[in-house]
Amino acid sequence: MGKTIRQLSEEFKLSKQAINQRINSINGFRSKHTYKVKNHLEIDNQGVKMLANFDKQKRQERQPNRQAENDKDKNIDQILLKQLDVKDQQIANLQQALDQQQQLQLATVADNRRLKDHVQKLSGQLTQKTNDNLSTGNDLFNIQDKKSKIAKQKIVKSGSNKDGIHTNRAIKRWWKFW
Repeated sequence: MGKTIRQLSEEFKLSKQAINQRINSINGFRSKHTYKVKNHLEIDNQGVKMLANFDKQKRQERQPNRQAENDKDKNIDQILLKQLDVKDQQIANLQQALDQQQQLQLATVADNRRLKDHVQKLSGQLTQKTNDNLSTGNDLFNIQDKKSKIAKQKIVKSGSNKDGIHTNRAIKRWWKFW
């Protein structure tokens, strides 16, 4: 003899709606394991056992799904770990390149400083030579000025040279014309 839904709900400590959901979720359960007695629905003994083991069956059905999900999660984890390794290598390469760039920049700055110091040193030497040349040039101008003054004082007196031209003038240098 079978049991009613009310009896099963008391036995399993579930609501009548939960029992009905279990009945509806199992394919072909109503046609195979239920029958109508007067105004109520009764479930045979085999159906009662199926409803009692419903939780176990659901867990077993979920376990392969969970297993598949776990496998997918493990695959995703492995892929992510590989990607992280690749990214770590890329970061290490970029860090190495950055270090090299900084070393090159420091070397360039040192070369620039050395060249700047050399240019300043050469510029100082050039300035000194220019000053020396200018002072030497001024001395030459002074010597020539003295010579021209002496020459002015010695004016060629009237007389004739071998061409018969009389000169009565002072010797003038080209820089004196200004």
